[in-house]
Amino acid sequence: MRSYNLLVVLILSLTVLSCGNGKDLSKSFKLTLDKPEKSLKNGETVTVTLQPKGDVAIDSVIYKLDGKILGSKTDLTALTTDFEVEKLGEKKLSAAIFAEGKQAIIDTQLLFVAANTPTLYSYEIINTYPHNTTSYTQGLEFHDGILYESVGEYGESGLLKTELETGAILERIDLDKKYFAEGLTVVNDKIIQLTWRENVGFIYDVNSLEKTKTFNYGRSKEGWGLCNDGSVVYKSDGTEKIWLLDPETLAEQDYIQVVDSKKLRSKYNELEWVNGKIYANSYQFDSISIINPETGAIEGVVDLRPLKKEINSIQDKDNEVLNGIAFNPETNKLYVTGKHWDKLFEIQLVKK
Repeated sequence: MRSYNLLVVLILSLTVLSCGNGKDLSKSFKLTLDKPEKSLKNGETVTVTLQPKGDVAIDSVIYKLDGKILGSKTDLTALTTDFEVEKLGEKKLSAAIFAEGKQAIIDTQLLFVAANTPTLYSYEIINTYPHNTTSYTQGLEFHDGILYESVGEYGESGLLKTELETGAILERIDLDKKYFAEGLTVVNDKIIQLTWRENVGFIYDVNSLEKTKTFNYGRSKEGWGLCNDGSVVYKSDGTEKIWLLDPETLAEQDYIQVVDSKKLRSKYNELEWVNGKIYANSYQFDSISIINPETGAIEGVVDLRPLKKEINSIQDKDNEVLNGIAFNPETNKLYVTGKHWDKLFEIQLVKK
């Protein structure tokens, strides 16, 4: 008897999502926009039309953008509204349709891109410093005038405390060979260091370099880059997402999606907080993207391709990519280096 009752409930539930004529209500309509769905600009006016594929008469329809109600209609007339989002990237437009006593939801994926193309920058080299060629640089950050560096590769990973002027390694903490170290950042007298695919991060005391805790990732795919603004820790994972972490618990609270004026961008392998923006290296591209931390929009791109001509190759050209951004807020100076590079450069950005 219990199995029979469950079967009846299942049949009734399926009936609610179907038309009286046996057709699936969700397949009787199509959502269309008067603007390209993959290149929407924030705040622009968009007209949404619910097009019927048959003779189904609706009672009403409620439109939502990522769960937020845009408006409703009691007929098939188009809805014209301003599409406002706080963060750019992929969003879901849905229509809850009520017809003939039935209900269904249809949706489509939209992409909100940056309103403006990024500002282009070149650079000037202000100073050049030595950098250890054994360092497969993954993270780089200043704290109290000292340069901290996370270096990767299995069996070679570690945390370094270095001297800017000489490149000397003042102290090194080696990681177990099963870990591939990634980005790092310093916040609240703690050094936070990521690993790549091991789903674990390490926390050190910034004064003693003693490892005090570990933490695990949440929904993020992997560990790539890290930076912080004092209140939020930002973590990249190789996708278009940059995750916002609580600086105390390192729990993932939210994310932004990185996007320029054309499409989503990804593979951000090193992050640095610079005067209210996120500066990010894109893996295997010798450039820096300047990202708005609130919207995810790429506001600027720094072309650093000529910089590689300044280094002496160690015959590992596939791995000698730009990776490492350090900003000293006390001096307002910006530094960059790369994996196995023999030099670290102080640079100044120049608008093209």
